[in-house]
Amino acid sequence: MFETLEIEVEGPIGRLWLNRPGRLNALSVLCLGELAAAARWFDQQQDVRVVVVGGRGRAFSAGADLDGFPKVGDTGLRQAADVGRQMAEALEAMRAVTIARIQGWCVGGGLVVAAACDLRVASADARFSIPEIDLGIPLAWGGIPRLVREIGPALTKELVITCREFSPAEALAAGFLNRVVSEDELDDTVATLADQVASRPALPVAATKVHVNAVTAEMVGAARAWSDADSLIGGLLDPECEAARQAYVKARGR
Repeated sequence: MFETLEIEVEGPIGRLWLNRPGRLNALSVLCLGELAAAARWFDQQQDVRVVVVGGRGRAFSAGADLDGFPKVGDTGLRQAADVGRQMAEALEAMRAVTIARIQGWCVGGGLVVAAACDLRVASADARFSIPEIDLGIPLAWGGIPRLVREIGPALTKELVITCREFSPAEALAAGFLNRVVSEDELDDTVATLADQVASRPALPVAATKVHVNAVTAEMVGAARAWSDADSLIGGLLDPECEAARQAYVKARGR
Protein backbone atom coordinates (compact mmCIF):
# COMPACT_ATOMS: atom_id res chain seq x y z
CA MET A 1 0.00 0.00 0.00
CA PHE A 2 2.86 2.41 0.82
CA GLU A 3 6.50 2.70 -0.25
CA THR A 4 7.92 4.24 2.93
CA LEU A 5 5.57 2.87 5.59
CA GLU A 6 4.32 -0.43 6.98
CA ILE A 7 0.80 -0.79 8.33
CA GLU A 8 -0.49 -3.54 10.62
CA VAL A 9 -3.90 -4.07 12.20
CA GLU A 10 -4.64 -6.54 14.97
CA GLY A 11 -8.14 -6.18 16.34
CA PRO A 12 -8.58 -2.72 17.86
CA ILE A 13 -4.86 -1.85 17.62
CA GLY A 14 -3.09 -0.63 14.52
CA ARG A 15 0.60 0.02 13.94
CA LEU A 16 2.09 2.56 11.58
CA TRP A 17 5.81 2.05 10.99
CA LEU A 18 8.17 4.48 9.32
CA ASN A 19 10.06 2.02 7.17
CA ARG A 20 13.24 3.64 5.85
CA PRO A 21 15.72 2.13 8.36
CA GLY A 22 18.68 2.63 6.04
CA ARG A 23 17.97 6.39 6.18
CA LEU A 24 17.10 6.36 9.90
CA ASN A 25 13.49 6.91 8.79
CA ALA A 26 14.24 10.35 7.36
CA LEU A 27 11.10 12.11 6.22
CA SER A 28 11.01 12.66 2.46
CA VAL A 29 8.17 14.46 0.69
CA LEU A 30 6.85 11.04 -0.33
CA CYS A 31 7.01 9.75 3.25
CA LEU A 32 5.21 12.82 4.62
CA GLY A 33 2.45 12.44 2.05
CA GLU A 34 2.13 8.76 2.83
CA LEU A 35 1.86 9.49 6.57
CA ALA A 36 -1.07 11.80 5.90
CA ALA A 37 -2.67 9.18 3.63
CA ALA A 38 -2.13 6.47 6.25
CA ALA A 39 -3.82 8.61 8.89
CA ARG A 40 -6.85 8.94 6.62
CA TRP A 41 -6.78 5.19 5.91
CA PHE A 42 -6.86 4.37 9.62
CA ASP A 43 -9.83 6.70 10.04
CA GLN A 44 -11.77 4.36 7.75
CA GLN A 45 -11.00 1.30 9.92
CA GLN A 46 -13.90 1.50 12.32
CA ASP A 47 -12.66 -1.24 14.65
CA VAL A 48 -9.25 0.41 15.23
CA ARG A 49 -9.17 2.40 18.48
CA VAL A 50 -5.42 2.86 18.97
CA VAL A 51 -2.57 3.34 16.49
CA VAL A 52 1.05 2.92 17.54
CA VAL A 53 3.43 5.08 15.47
CA GLY A 54 7.02 3.85 15.38
CA GLY A 55 10.18 3.61 13.31
CA ARG A 56 11.86 0.48 12.01
CA GLY A 57 15.52 -0.02 12.80
CA ARG A 58 17.74 2.08 15.04
CA ALA A 59 15.76 5.34 15.09
CA PHE A 60 12.29 6.72 15.37
CA SER A 61 13.15 9.36 12.77
CA ALA A 62 16.22 11.42 11.94
CA GLY A 63 13.98 14.26 10.72
CA ALA A 64 13.52 15.77 7.29
CA ASP A 65 15.34 14.06 4.43
CA LEU A 66 17.59 16.88 3.23
CA ASP A 67 18.22 15.02 -0.02
CA GLY A 68 14.57 14.36 -0.66
CA PHE A 69 13.17 17.88 -0.98
CA PRO A 70 12.96 20.08 -4.07
CA LYS A 71 15.61 22.76 -4.44
CA VAL A 72 14.97 26.49 -4.62
CA GLY A 73 13.58 27.28 -8.05
CA ASP A 74 12.09 23.82 -8.59
CA THR A 75 8.43 23.55 -9.49
CA GLY A 76 6.27 22.61 -6.53
CA LEU A 77 8.57 23.98 -3.82
CA ARG A 78 5.74 25.66 -1.87
CA GLN A 79 3.65 22.50 -1.99
CA ALA A 80 6.58 20.38 -0.82
CA ALA A 81 7.35 22.83 1.99
CA ASP A 82 3.76 22.54 3.23
CA VAL A 83 3.35 18.76 3.16
CA GLY A 84 4.86 18.37 6.65
CA ARG A 85 2.17 20.61 8.14
CA GLN A 86 -0.48 18.57 6.36
CA MET A 87 1.05 15.38 7.76
CA ALA A 88 1.04 16.65 11.34
CA GLU A 89 -2.55 17.87 11.09
CA ALA A 90 -3.69 14.54 9.63
CA LEU A 91 -2.00 12.55 12.42
CA GLU A 92 -3.38 14.82 15.12
CA ALA A 93 -6.91 14.65 13.70
CA MET A 94 -7.05 10.85 13.64
CA ARG A 95 -10.09 9.31 15.27
CA ALA A 96 -7.96 6.68 17.01
CA VAL A 97 -5.71 7.51 19.95
CA THR A 98 -2.10 7.56 18.73
CA ILE A 99 0.95 6.44 20.70
CA ALA A 100 4.45 7.37 19.54
CA ARG A 101 6.93 4.54 20.19
CA ILE A 102 10.33 6.28 20.29
CA GLN A 103 13.80 4.74 20.17
CA GLY A 104 17.14 6.07 18.99
CA TRP A 105 17.12 9.44 17.27
CA CYS A 106 13.99 11.59 17.33
CA VAL A 107 15.13 14.70 15.50
CA GLY A 108 13.48 17.83 14.08
CA GLY A 109 10.61 16.77 11.88
CA GLY A 110 10.60 13.38 13.59
CA LEU A 111 9.92 15.18 16.85
CA VAL A 112 6.99 16.95 15.15
CA VAL A 113 5.60 13.52 14.20
CA ALA A 114 5.85 12.46 17.84
CA ALA A 115 4.30 15.72 19.03
CA ALA A 116 1.32 15.16 16.72
CA CYS A 117 0.60 11.89 18.54
CA ASP A 118 -1.59 11.79 21.65
CA LEU A 119 0.76 9.81 23.90
CA ARG A 120 4.51 9.19 23.78
CA VAL A 121 6.69 6.42 25.20
CA ALA A 122 10.48 6.44 24.74
CA SER A 123 13.33 4.09 25.52
CA ALA A 124 16.03 5.40 27.82
CA ASP A 125 18.52 5.39 24.94
CA ALA A 126 16.44 7.77 22.81
CA ARG A 127 18.08 11.04 21.75
CA PHE A 128 16.18 14.23 20.99
CA SER A 129 17.22 17.39 19.16
CA ILE A 130 15.79 20.14 16.98
CA PRO A 131 18.62 21.20 14.62
CA GLU A 132 16.59 23.29 12.18
CA ILE A 133 18.13 26.68 13.08
CA ASP A 134 21.63 25.20 12.67
CA LEU A 135 20.39 24.21 9.22
CA GLY A 136 19.35 27.80 8.53
CA ILE A 137 15.61 27.14 8.57
CA PRO A 138 12.85 27.70 11.13
CA LEU A 139 11.13 24.76 12.78
CA ALA A 140 8.10 24.31 10.52
CA TRP A 141 5.24 21.82 10.05
CA GLY A 142 3.38 23.29 13.03
CA GLY A 143 6.18 22.21 15.35
CA ILE A 144 6.32 25.44 17.35
CA PRO A 145 2.69 25.50 18.58
CA ARG A 146 2.80 21.78 19.33
CA LEU A 147 5.96 22.13 21.41
CA VAL A 148 4.55 25.16 23.24
CA ARG A 149 1.47 23.07 23.99
CA GLU A 150 3.49 20.17 25.36
CA ILE A 151 6.48 21.79 27.13
CA GLY A 152 5.71 25.52 27.38
CA PRO A 153 7.07 28.62 25.65
CA ALA A 154 10.36 29.14 27.50
CA LEU A 155 11.69 25.62 27.00
CA THR A 156 10.46 25.62 23.40
CA LYS A 157 12.47 28.77 22.71
CA GLU A 158 15.59 27.34 24.36
CA LEU A 159 15.53 23.95 22.64
CA VAL A 160 14.69 25.35 19.20
CA ILE A 161 17.14 28.27 19.32
CA THR A 162 20.11 26.42 20.85
CA CYS A 163 19.55 23.19 18.88
CA ARG A 164 21.00 21.30 21.84
CA GLU A 165 20.40 17.60 22.35
CA PHE A 166 18.14 16.66 25.26
CA SER A 167 17.54 13.39 27.03
CA PRO A 168 14.43 11.27 27.57
CA ALA A 169 14.63 12.17 31.27
CA GLU A 170 14.44 15.88 30.44
CA ALA A 171 11.63 15.28 27.93
CA LEU A 172 9.72 13.33 30.59
CA ALA A 173 10.20 16.03 33.21
CA ALA A 174 9.02 18.67 30.73
CA GLY A 175 5.82 16.74 30.03
CA PHE A 176 6.64 15.72 26.47
CA LEU A 177 6.79 11.99 27.30
CA ASN A 178 4.34 9.80 29.21
CA ARG A 179 6.85 7.04 29.98
CA VAL A 180 10.59 6.35 29.74
CA VAL A 181 11.59 2.70 29.96
CA SER A 182 14.56 0.52 29.12
CA GLU A 183 14.99 -0.58 25.51
CA ASP A 184 13.97 -4.13 26.47
CA GLU A 185 10.74 -2.89 28.04
CA LEU A 186 9.68 -0.54 25.26
CA ASP A 187 7.47 -2.87 23.24
CA ASP A 188 5.75 -4.36 26.29
CA THR A 189 5.11 -0.92 27.79
CA VAL A 190 3.64 0.42 24.55
CA ALA A 191 1.52 -2.72 24.12
CA THR A 192 0.18 -2.42 27.68
CA LEU A 193 -0.70 1.23 27.20
CA ALA A 194 -2.38 0.47 23.86
CA ASP A 195 -4.41 -2.33 25.48
CA GLN A 196 -5.44 -0.02 28.32
CA VAL A 197 -6.74 2.59 25.89
CA ALA A 198 -8.40 0.09 23.55
CA SER A 199 -10.24 -1.63 26.42
CA ARG A 200 -12.06 1.56 27.47
CA PRO A 201 -15.46 2.55 26.02
CA ALA A 202 -14.84 4.19 22.68
CA LEU A 203 -17.23 7.14 22.97
CA PRO A 204 -15.82 8.80 26.12
CA VAL A 205 -12.25 8.10 24.97
CA ALA A 206 -12.96 9.87 21.67
CA ALA A 207 -14.73 12.70 23.48
CA THR A 208 -11.73 13.16 25.77
CA LYS A 209 -9.30 13.33 22.85
CA VAL A 210 -11.44 15.81 20.91
CA HIS A 211 -12.10 17.95 23.99
CA VAL A 212 -8.44 18.17 25.01
CA ASN A 213 -7.40 18.96 21.43
CA ALA A 214 -10.05 21.67 21.18
CA VAL A 215 -8.86 23.32 24.40
CA THR A 216 -5.19 23.27 23.39
CA ALA A 217 -5.97 24.48 19.87
CA GLU A 218 -7.42 27.64 21.39
CA MET A 219 -4.31 28.03 23.57
CA VAL A 220 -1.61 27.73 20.89
CA GLY A 221 -3.29 28.58 17.58
CA ALA A 222 -1.93 25.70 15.51
CA ALA A 223 -3.96 26.88 12.51
CA ARG A 224 -1.42 29.69 12.00
CA ALA A 225 1.11 27.05 10.95
CA TRP A 226 -0.22 27.43 7.39
CA SER A 227 2.47 30.10 6.90
CA ASP A 228 5.29 27.80 8.08
CA ALA A 229 5.99 26.80 4.48
CA ASP A 230 6.71 30.42 3.55
CA SER A 231 9.11 30.85 6.48
CA LEU A 232 10.80 27.61 5.46
CA ILE A 233 11.28 28.87 1.89
CA GLY A 234 12.61 32.16 3.29
CA GLY A 235 15.29 30.22 5.15
CA LEU A 236 16.23 28.39 1.96
CA LEU A 237 16.66 31.70 0.11
CA ASP A 238 18.62 33.62 2.77
CA PRO A 239 22.43 33.69 2.15
CA GLU A 240 23.36 33.55 5.86
CA CYS A 241 21.04 30.59 6.33
CA GLU A 242 22.55 28.84 3.31
CA ALA A 243 26.04 29.29 4.79
CA ALA A 244 24.88 27.83 8.10
CA ARG A 245 23.29 24.90 6.30
CA GLN A 246 26.46 24.12 4.36
CA ALA A 247 28.53 24.31 7.55
CA TYR A 248 26.15 21.93 9.33
CA VAL A 249 26.26 19.39 6.50
CA LYS A 250 30.06 19.63 6.18
CA ALA A 251 30.58 19.16 9.92
CA ARG A 252 28.64 15.90 9.76
CA GLY A 253 30.37 14.62 6.67
CA ARG A 254 27.22 14.49 4.54
